Amino acid sequence: MTTLVVGGAGYIGSHVVRLLSERGEHVVVVDDLSTGFRERVTGADLVELDITAPDAREKLAFHLRASGADSVIHFAAHKQVGESVANPELYWHDNIAGLATVLAACANAEVRDVVFSSSAAVYGMPDVELVTEELDPRPINPYGATKYVGEWMLTDAERAHDMRTVALRYFNVAGAGWPELADTQVMNLVPIVLDALAAGRAPIVFGDDYDTPDGTCIRDYVHVLDLAEAHIAALDYLRGDERPHRVLNVGTGTGSSVLEVIDAISRATGQEITPEIGPRRAGDPAKLVCSTDRIRGSLGWESSRTLDDIVESAVAARRDA
Repeated sequence: MTTLVVGGAGYIGSHVVRLLSERGEHVVVVDDLSTGFRERVTGADLVELDITAPDAREKLAFHLRASGADSVIHFAAHKQVGESVANPELYWHDNIAGLATVLAACANAEVRDVVFSSSAAVYGMPDVELVTEELDPRPINPYGATKYVGEWMLTDAERAHDMRTVALRYFNVAGAGWPELADTQVMNLVPIVLDALAAGRAPIVFGDDYDTPDGTCIRDYVHVLDLAEAHIAALDYLRGDERPHRVLNVGTGTGSSVLEVIDAISRATGQEITPEIGPRRAGDPAKLVCSTDRIRGSLGWESSRTLDDIVESAVAARRDA
């Protein structure tokens, strides 16, 4: 088996590449290294390529054929919500055109199995206890919209080219499977709090008057290694005979509030943390937690790591960096 991983030198992608390599699969990583790192994918073949370049489709199809790849996992995309609002053209061009390139190259090289990195951002602000895949997606920012359009594109590729695809809608990803593969971007709550502590600043909590037990937003946090294992399960799913679902949530099915995450970081670091309470951010739902029934039933996958595991691995990765 050979899997080509687009964006495999990044945070989540490098975890998947390592797991694939450990189970004996040949892995080819395609990455422009704009946010990824060459040293993360030691042992895999690395092709430096910008998939939004004019000649990327032909080059990618060549590498698919030359490597004998039978499957593709596509991670490469911009993923900052605020940036997408400020610069939507960048997201519409790179996220959608990049996926179009990947699907066209797969069609050209007759690669049928594609796993797509989608996002819970497609749901927008659903007012439900648990987010299920049956909910009508209503993204509220360009980032989420590009991921939802990407899912449409997978469906079209299935019809046109007999592809087999699955989109994994991630919830809040954090932690590190190995210290050297830790998240280097300070965009999510755990690294944001750790970064504030390292700088001697109090972390800011945006709103403490939500309709939740402690007044702060609740999110579903999934360990990056659990998420990486979900990708392996998704590949095996596509390679099987029965594939009734194209879209699957990836989370834990339980939520943790902002203050609960900060408490977990306090325990892991041994530091007392007194956050600063700021105003709410526009567009933050009070609660966003996913149902995991479909992915458990379809892939036999479920998360095995706790919030403390997530935080402790992130703290250890910073300490060992």
